[in-house]
Amino acid sequence: METRIRSVMSSVLGIDQGMIVETTSFGVIEAWDSMNHMLLMLALEEEFGIEFSDEELGSLKDFKSIYLALVEKNDPVKPE
Repeated sequence: METRIRSVMSSVLGIDQGMIVETTSFGVIEAWDSMNHMLLMLALEEEFGIEFSDEELGSLKDFKSIYLALVEKNDPVKPE
């Protein structure tokens, strides 16, 4: 999953995958501005077949939070 996230981030932000580490975040990467943030979220939704809530969109500002959110959404054993 990490590789897929890095691939999407690299493509949307126009940066090398090697630059993307756990602490890579909005504002640190020059290309990760508000417009590219929305494009990134849309690309991740498409890649993983999920949807982020408005609240999630505002909180997913670094690689780690994105990764954790996607792990949670892709967990086949979710409580109802």
